[in-house]
Parts: sequence; structure tokens; C-alpha cells
Amino acid sequence: MAAPGQTVGSGAQETCSLDRILEALKLLLSPGGSGSSSLQVTKHDVLLATLKSNLSALEDKFLKDPQWKNLKLLRDEIAGKAEWPQNSVDVTWIFTSQTLLLLLCLKETMLLLAANFNPGKPNPRTPEVAPALSPDALSISQQKTVQFVLQFVVTLGICPYLMPGVGVPLRYRTEFGAVVQDVVCLDAAPDATRRLYTSCRALLNVAQHTSLGSLIFCHHFGDIAAGLCQLGFCPTKRKLLTPAEEVLTEEERTLSRGALRDMLDQVYQPLAVRELLILQGGPPQSCTDVKTQLRCRAPAWLRRLCGQLLSERLMRPNGVQAVVRGILEGAGAGAAGGSDAEAMAADWKKCDLIAKILASCPQQSLSPESYYRDICPQVLDLFHFQDKLTARQFQRVATTTFITLSRERPQLAAKYLLQPVLAPLHRCLSTAEIPESDMIPGTILVTEEELSRCIEDVFKVYVVGNEPLTVLMDSLLPVLGVLFLLYCFTKQSVSHISDEDEDEALYQKVSSEQGRVEHLGDLLSHCQECGLAGDFFIFCLKELTHVATENETELKTEPFSSKSLLELEQYQTLLVEGQEQKLLVLQLMAVLCERMSEQIFTNITQVVDFVAATMQRACASLAHQAESTVESQTLSMSMGLVAVMLGGAVQLKSSDFAVLKQLLPLLEKISNTYPDPVIQELAVDLRITISTHGAFATEAISMAAQSTLNRKDLEGKIEEQQQTSCERPTDVAHSHLEQQQSHEIAPQTGLQSNAPIIPQGVNEPGTTTSQKSGSITTEQLQEVLLSTYDPQIPTRAAALRTLSRWIEQREAKALEMQEKLLKIFLENMEHGDTFVYLSAIQGVALLSDVYPEKILPDLLAQYDSSKDKHTPETRMKVGEVLMRIVRALGDMVSKYREPLIHTFLRGVRDPDGAHRASSLANLGELCQRLDFLLGSVVHEVTACLIAVAKTDGEVQVRRAAIHVVVLLLRGLSQKATEVLSAVLKDLYHLLKHVVRLEPDDVAKLHAQLALEELDDIMKNFLFPPQKLEKKIVVLP
Repeated sequence: MAAPGQTVGSGAQETCSLDRILEALKLLLSPGGSGSSSLQVTKHDVLLATLKSNLSALEDKFLKDPQWKNLKLLRDEIAGKAEWPQNSVDVTWIFTSQTLLLLLCLKETMLLLAANFNPGKPNPRTPEVAPALSPDALSISQQKTVQFVLQFVVTLGICPYLMPGVGVPLRYRTEFGAVVQDVVCLDAAPDATRRLYTSCRALLNVAQHTSLGSLIFCHHFGDIAAGLCQLGFCPTKRKLLTPAEEVLTEEERTLSRGALRDMLDQVYQPLAVRELLILQGGPPQSCTDVKTQLRCRAPAWLRRLCGQLLSERLMRPNGVQAVVRGILEGAGAGAAGGSDAEAMAADWKKCDLIAKILASCPQQSLSPESYYRDICPQVLDLFHFQDKLTARQFQRVATTTFITLSRERPQLAAKYLLQPVLAPLHRCLSTAEIPESDMIPGTILVTEEELSRCIEDVFKVYVVGNEPLTVLMDSLLPVLGVLFLLYCFTKQSVSHISDEDEDEALYQKVSSEQGRVEHLGDLLSHCQECGLAGDFFIFCLKELTHVATENETELKTEPFSSKSLLELEQYQTLLVEGQEQKLLVLQLMAVLCERMSEQIFTNITQVVDFVAATMQRACASLAHQAESTVESQTLSMSMGLVAVMLGGAVQLKSSDFAVLKQLLPLLEKISNTYPDPVIQELAVDLRITISTHGAFATEAISMAAQSTLNRKDLEGKIEEQQQTSCERPTDVAHSHLEQQQSHEIAPQTGLQSNAPIIPQGVNEPGTTTSQKSGSITTEQLQEVLLSTYDPQIPTRAAALRTLSRWIEQREAKALEMQEKLLKIFLENMEHGDTFVYLSAIQGVALLSDVYPEKILPDLLAQYDSSKDKHTPETRMKVGEVLMRIVRALGDMVSKYREPLIHTFLRGVRDPDGAHRASSLANLGELCQRLDFLLGSVVHEVTACLIAVAKTDGEVQVRRAAIHVVVLLLRGLSQKATEVLSAVLKDLYHLLKHVVRLEPDDVAKLHAQLALEELDDIMKNFLFPPQKLEKKIVVLP
């Protein structure tokens, strides 16, 4: 579109310097005044007067100053060859024309200076000397002048002539823009379209010089692109216009279209993408005024054009990266991440937007397959950026795009995304069956770098994406074995010996298989909460049933005499492989039973599957007449587990009974074939109870449930006795307590002394659900209170937890007896069983949350008492209650600050070391929540901590004191410099003393953690994060 390069007279350019041209441009931009002090003079009049004054001053310089003669000759020569009208009644257009002429003079002069420049050869004796600067280089101040000139040209020569909806209107940009919009006279000659064409053509001509082009496109690309779109693509009413009436010829429109595409190809592609998105109708990036909401929507032809141009940008080489950068950088992330990059990385909405754009096949594409064939490799490249901030953004976009493509185009995603990602693993899989004798030594199947990249990509797609799509699961299933072998290989500490005899080879094989089983157990131990470990355990349990049935059939084989030697060898090979598989299943079951905890089953379905597998194995043993004592006990235990569920240990829904009905055929078979009459009777009763949804239950079920619970309680006590005496009771029973909290016994459980554990609703149809808040009766409350003294531990613990739940639900009848409930809880805290006293601790904590002003003083007095009144174990339990109360009160703990702090400080001086450590732990929890209210007692607390950390003889107490300092600094964070200002130096000296002189490594570690917290606090205090701000002032 730009005018062809024209040869300008060399005489004018030989003596015309850049400084003279820039001085002329400054003269045009110099601010002026209206010459009148009247308040009636408007901003429009001031602007028009300034433009006229500057134009007159420039003409005076050309006419009167002989030093400006060469510049005048050059300007006149360029003006004579210019093809646009330069005279007009509109002052703004005259000003724009003169400015464009001077910019063309600047461009021609810079080209001539660059052509005549001969830098000469560098001196080898001084290689460190910088090369000579080209004479066409602009200084920083000169570049600023050119930028101001370009801003005026675009503001006066392009923006006022854009149609509504094309680009960002001037009045919505700055106050000066609104003034310019009102000053421009659109009715005066030349026509507005001709002015727009002239300005765009002249600016593109100036942009032919590299440095000037960078200044133009970096700041004004969007406005020039908007003008070219309007000139080349805006539809015209051809039927109403004669050739003489047309403002632009068809050739000029064609030139405009070509210039737009050339400019889009020339500039930085993310910039082109961002500006096209803005033209298409996106919000302006530099304006947050409410008025922007009133902008006209982009016309339909412009939206279609921008969409087509964006699709062309996308389908170019590296087009995906350009689109991603254009959207992310336009949203504030910056070219290299920027200060907002971390926030941008967390913005999933923009990632979803980009993913939808990339997943949509453009209309100009030949076919979806050709589009995805070009795009998918670029999407995979987004995973492999090195810059951390940019990589996080691009990887998140790539992951989201990967998932979107897999969801919308699964076949194409499998071909062009999943196959390239998993290719290294498939290569390993395809060569796994090749004999070692056929492998050439030194052959590299997959390089370590390629394999590492593959594993990282798999993690980003399958783990970070976390979408259980069918195509993803199907693609990953074949390579799971290779991934597991790689995992086992990374766990090896020493490489295997290359030369080994048969015994060593056998040992390596056995140890390798054992190691794989151990590693699989480790993996499954981390997957208990999601239910995967339970499902795998049940799968292995069912395999044991097959092992039992297959052993019988293997003995009934045909005689060897009827087989050839080859068939016999193949048979023996298959038999050995089968035996190895069975041994592996048994070995895996042993590891799972050893590694998995009792929380392996996460839902009733898994429990039912476990019981079903056990029953099937028992039935298989009966069929082969291989019944054993262990088999009978296992079957009895599994049926007792069903009885416990039906007896009220968990609240069963109608859907749960639908799952339990899977056991009916097995129970019927056991009731008919099993030799033990007790198990037969229990199987019959379980069938009846399951079939009636718990409406009917016999004494046998309650006895089986009671037997199972007692056996489990006995095992828990044995495990508790094996713990060391230094452990706190809460630590011993913590996991057990969490399990019981998730499976609370129903409030209708029969809790009478020596009574079986049967919900009252079992004998009454339709009453198996728990009662709602406010529906308990006095009889029920009395029954539960009586059960709190039941000699049976499960009954007593269930009653305590029922009372706790009623308190939490604010049951009025229960809260009326708060004093009696407190007495019951405190008495049960003396009990030796962990389940009982932990339930009592929970009840006291919940009751204190309701009536803290009444209960807290009694607890503090009991905690502060001597050994003669209460045992050390009881005081420790009260300390646990106080810690839970402090956590529950939250900000309200400040009301009870004085008694709590005084009690804990006195407890630090107690002769019992465990009590001192407990008091320090509670003190740390309290100080974390006091914040600024800690100020009045900060000296007492600090003096206490320093004395204990330096002088206490027990290492547990010293550890607790240092841990309090860690909690203080961590809880106060940046407020520590204000709250602890008077004692911060003392705490620092204490921590340094502990690091240097403390013999205990754990205490040293606590001190080091506290020093790191203090270091971060002081760094942020002394060097707060800098906020880069730039103020833009518009001159009048």
C-alpha cells in the first residue's frame, strides 16, 4: 500500500540534518495559549489556536531562517510528489499533513545517512571498543519526540475517521481524545475516508525504516490495523455511487487489503493476535472507565474479518504459541511472566477460553484432520518451555487444551496427541518381548532425556488434568506395566551385577519380584482414601478363590504317556508359570495385609465385596472338601462384620440394602451346605434381616455383632499395650478416634447394661433412620445417661458420643442437664480405655464451647491442681480438653486470656515434666490466636520461654518451649514486628543460643525453623515488595 520508494533530490538531503527535522517537529508540538484570559475560551478553541500558531511559526521559520532552507526544499519536493490533498479548511488536517511531510523527510534523511555510512574496519588492538554508531540512530530524547509526533498523527489523522464500532473511540481513551473528536471537521474537504487512507499510507511509508517502523507498530499497530480494515473490507453501496463519486478506487481498496496482511505478517505475532481480538469486540486494555460499556459493538463484517485473520495467525508456524501469548500477555501476564504471572497461572477461565479456541477447527481449514495434524505438535511443544513463570502458564494451557481435544475429538486426539506423548513407553513395550540374545549391546531404545520428558508429559496430562475420559484411560492402560517397572527401577539403590551364576541369577529374580511386590504395596498404601487400595485388595482376594479351585483341577490331568516331549515341555512351562502367578498373588496378599490399615474399605460396597469374596472362598473349599479351622474363623468373622452393620454400627440406606442383597445367594448356599450349625443359623438370620431391610432381627445377629466388636476391642487393647509409655494417649488413639467419628453409632442404639447392641428400630419397621434434632424424649435421655456407666466399653463409648452429638446439635433437654453431663464426662475421662476417655474429652470440649464461662474455670482449676488431687494422666487429659477449647473459641478466646495464660504459666513450673510440656503446648496454641492482645503479657511469656529453653533438664520440655516460639512467629507473621517489638531481640538471642549450644537435634531443628520464620519476617519488614507504578499526565 505504501508509495513506492521515490528518489528525492540529493541536494536538499546533503545538508539537511536529523536535528533540524526534529526541531521542526518539536515546533509543531510546542504548547501554546489562547492569548486571552477570558473564562469563556473553551479547550476546543485553545487546541485550534495552538495548531494554527504552530503552523504559522513553522512557515515563518521556513521563510525567514536561512538555516531551514534545505529542510524547506526537501519538504516541498516531497509535498510535490505526494498524492494527497494538503490544503483544507480544517486546521487539524493541515496540521496532520504537515506532520506527515516532516516524518517522510525524517525517513528519507535517515535512509540516506544509513546508505552513505562507512564504519571502517575495527582496530584489532582495541577489540573492546564499541563499534561506530550509525548516523541514522535516534537518541532516547529524539525517540520520545517521534513518539509524541506519531501520537498526534494517529489521534488527528486516523482515529476521528473510524466508523462506530471499529477500534476504540477517541472519547473513551483520554480527555484530550474527546476534545480532538469534537474539533475535527468531517464535512470539510478532503473526505474523511481520503484522509484516513492518506494517513495510513504515509505512516506505512515512514515505517519502511526499521527503527521508525518499530516505534509505529509497537504503539499504534491497533489503530492502523483498524483503519486498513475499514478501508479494505468495509462494504460499500456500489449501486448508489458512480465512479466519480467513489472516494476510494478498487485498486486503492485492494492495496489496503494487501497492506493489512503484509503488516500482520511483519509484526510480533502475539501483538497481532491481541489487537485483532480487541478489534473483534474485546474490551480495551488501557481503559477501565464505566463509559467503555457504552461502546458500539463491532460491525458484523469486522467480526468475521478478525475471526478469519485470527484463524490465519493460528494456522501459521508457531501460531499456537502466538495465540497463547497474545491472550495471556494481553491479560496482564507480561512478555516474560510479569508480576501477575502467578495469578494468571491460576486463572483457569482464560485457559479454558484458549483451549476452546484451539480445539475449534477454522472454516478455512481443509479438514479437521489436517488442522489437528498441524496444531497438535505445537500444543505438545507448550509443555516444554524452560522459563518457570511462562512454562507454568503454557503448561496449564496445554493441559486444558489436551483435555478439551480429547473430550471433543477423541479419535484425532488419540492419533495426534496421545500417540506422540506415549511413543517412548510404547517403544519400550514393543521391545520387551525381544530376547536378550537378539539385542545388540549398547543399543539405546529410548534416551533418558526422551523418557524423562515422556513421564513429565504424562504427569501433566493425566495427573494435573485429572479428567477420567475414556480415551485417556484406554491409552494409558497398555503402558501401565512399563510405568510400574520404571517406578521400581528408580527405587533400586545399587545396579545389578552383570556376570552372575545361576544361583545369583535366581536370587536376583526372586528379590526383584519381591521388590516389585513391596513397591506395589507402597503405592497402594497411599491410595486408601480414594478406595483404590480396597478394590485391589478385593480383586486379589477373589484370585485366591481361583487358586483354590485350580489346584484341584490341575491334579486331574491326563497321563503324560499320551503327550510328546515338546507338548510335555510346553505343559511344564505353563504349569511353572501358573504356579509363579499363584505364589505372586499369595505374596501380594501377605504384603497388603501387612501394609494396609483398617481404613482400607471406604464404603459399604467394598465391605460387601470383601464378605462376598470370603464366602465364595469358603464355598469353594466346601466343594473340594478342604475346610479348615482358619477358613471357618474367617467366614465367621466376615459374617459377624455384616451383623455389625445390620446392628447399627453404621446408618444403612435403601441403596445400601440393595448392595447387601448381593450376599443372599451365598448366604443361602452356606445355610444349606456348611457343616457348622451356628454358622448355618447365622446365615439364615442374616438373609432374613437383609431381605426385610432390617425390619426383623434375631438374637443370633446381635450376639455375632457383639462378639465381633469385643474381639476388635481386645485387639485394640493389645496394640495399645505395645506402645511406649512416653506417648501421649491422644496420639495412640488418634486414628481410631477419626474412624469412629466417621462411623458413629446411631442414637437409638440399645445401651442398657448387659443388653445386646441392637437399634430399637430393628424390631420396628421404618424406624432405622436417626432421629432429628429436638426430637429426643426424657426417657431416651435417661437411658443414655444410664448407659454411660455401663461396664461394656462399646456401650459406654457409644452413649458418650451420643451425648456429645446432642450437645453439638443444641438439644434443649440435654443442655438443661449441663452440670450432670459435665460430671459424667469428667468421670469417664478417668477411664483407662482410649475410646471411652477420648469420647469424654470430646464431650467436655463441646460442652465448654456452649457454656465456656461456667465450665472453663473448673477445668483450669483441675488442670492447675497438684498430683495429690488428680493423677498426671487426668491432668494431661484436661490439658487436651483445654487445647480443643482454645481452638474452638477462636477469636473469642481473648475474653478468657488472663486465666488461661496464668494457668499455663504456672503449669510450666510444675515438677512433672509431661505437665510442663503440655502447658507449653497449650500456651503456644493460645498465643497464636491472641495477636495484638498478647502485648501486655509478652514479657512474661518471653521470660518463661527463655528460662525453660535454657535451664530445663528434660529435653521434651525444651523442645516444647522452642516450638512455642515457632508457633508465635508463624501465627503472627508480619504482625510480629509490632506485637513482639519489645522482645524480638531477646527471642533472636534465645534461638541463636539453642542452635549453638543445645545438644538435642530436634530442639535445634525447631530453633532453625523459628530463625527462618524470623528471617522472612524481617526481610519483608525491611524490604517490602516494590510496586512499579507509572503516572500518565496528559498535557492541555
